[in-house]
Amino acid sequence: MNDLREILKFYGEMGAEFLHLPVSDPRADLAELNREILQCRRCRLHESKTHYVPGEGNPRPGILFVGEGPGETEDQFGRPFIGRAGQLLDKIIQKMGLERQDVFIGNVVKCRPPNNREPLKDEVDACLPFLRRQIAVLRPRVIVCLGKVALNNLLGTAYSMGRIRGQQLEFAGIPLVPTYHPAFILHKRDQEEISKAKWEVWEDMQKVLALAGRERH
Repeated sequence: MNDLREILKFYGEMGAEFLHLPVSDPRADLAELNREILQCRRCRLHESKTHYVPGEGNPRPGILFVGEGPGETEDQFGRPFIGRAGQLLDKIIQKMGLERQDVFIGNVVKCRPPNNREPLKDEVDACLPFLRRQIAVLRPRVIVCLGKVALNNLLGTAYSMGRIRGQQLEFAGIPLVPTYHPAFILHKRDQEEISKAKWEVWEDMQKVLALAGRERH
């Protein structure tokens, strides 16, 4: 479909005025999608949430980060990854030579599951279409799944993160890189394990940067 759009665009630029190609505005598309999310009643999570957390960032990002769901801080302010795990993610993004506004950050579910539990299957089934539509609008060069819950719910798989990380997967034709959730690192107490996990995440991010065309060492 993208190839067809490029062909039509080429003929239009060559003066074929009979061809009218609609121009997609990702900001407008995301705004419309956010309006739908903010009115969602598809599952029970909306009953206990404080704020919906649709996601935020660049409407045409090279990189899309996907987590499993909002935590307590995110639920309080309606923004993704702004608690302790989010602060670590910010540091990772900055080490990549980027800022939050350069990427897009979202979650599989847009409301906080009670007590930060994993989202249930019916909750994911209700909310996942929003993420899929976001991906279609954003058209990122690479998707990063933060943790096995995000990965397995997006792909419909049952991978162990310890076994799958370091590999390159795919979603809807887009390269997908799985890596540890920042909370996984924060919950460790052994300094050697922390250092190992951080290094493995950085290895993954170097792969992400290469796929996004922004290599950094």
